[in-house]
Amino acid sequence: MKTVIITGGNSGLGYHCAQEIAQNPNWQIIIACRNPEKGKIAVKGLQKTTNSTQVEMMQLDLADLTSIKTFVAQLKDRSLPPLHALVCNAGVQFIQRQTYTKNGFDMTFGVNHLGHFLLTNLLLEELAKPARIVFVSSDTHDSSKTTGMPAPYFRDPQLMAHPQEDPALKDKNIGEIGRIAYTTSKLCNVLHAYELSRRIQNRKESITVNVFNPGLMPGSGLASDYTPTAKFVWNNILPILCRFVPNVNTMENAGKALARLVLDSDLEGVTGKYFSCFEMINSSKESYDLSKAKELWEGSEQLLISNE
Repeated sequence: MKTVIITGGNSGLGYHCAQEIAQNPNWQIIIACRNPEKGKIAVKGLQKTTNSTQVEMMQLDLADLTSIKTFVAQLKDRSLPPLHALVCNAGVQFIQRQTYTKNGFDMTFGVNHLGHFLLTNLLLEELAKPARIVFVSSDTHDSSKTTGMPAPYFRDPQLMAHPQEDPALKDKNIGEIGRIAYTTSKLCNVLHAYELSRRIQNRKESITVNVFNPGLMPGSGLASDYTPTAKFVWNNILPILCRFVPNVNTMENAGKALARLVLDSDLEGVTGKYFSCFEMINSSKESYDLSKAKELWEGSEQLLISNE
């Protein structure tokens, strides 16, 4: 038996990934999510649809550094099968208001990148080898692609964590700032994954780190901060159009593709790669920038140290 942790596994992509993995009797699944009630509902749904009793929920708020540390401490105290996989899937986007984590960081940067940065580093020693780590990113991290979103804006992690202090954003409206925060956080996911993969390879440990892009996936929770009209289109109209519009994916299909990065024996030893659904492709040119990856890593460490 092996254990896999899926952040944000109570809904959307994470839920469908868990549903796919739950069909394999060799895996114990931990749904790590902020809301215990939603987590319990998800667990019941997964148990019913897969006939698996090897699914459970543990509370984890990626917007709270103390919650992350508590989650890891509780995990260590559990008598679970060895931890062999971590899927960093949870993500947020805010376009109507500026929001902050409990530690005062921009919510999008804090949850999508910094929370997962702390979680993965705390769990590295708990992983049983061979192990796999997967980060969920997005096409929006790549400024060369037409996504309808603004290009990512990578800068000093202190400014990504505190955008209100960035003079370059002073003339932008809150919606654009929120979208930039999202695309930038998705670039950070790729930079972090590649840097983590390099560091693990230097230590010659059998842990792979890869990145997953689900494509445009209507119906997911990313529209929670949209206007009512935009939210209705995202949740009701676009899912119907999935079968007719190129580059639009269903959560079911994306969930299977994400689960493959955990389960597929053909991917053993594959690390530092970017997968767009089932296909391995190159990520953005910027995502291979070693100096930016180092700056992000060291800046993230400083942000965490300043909050101890």
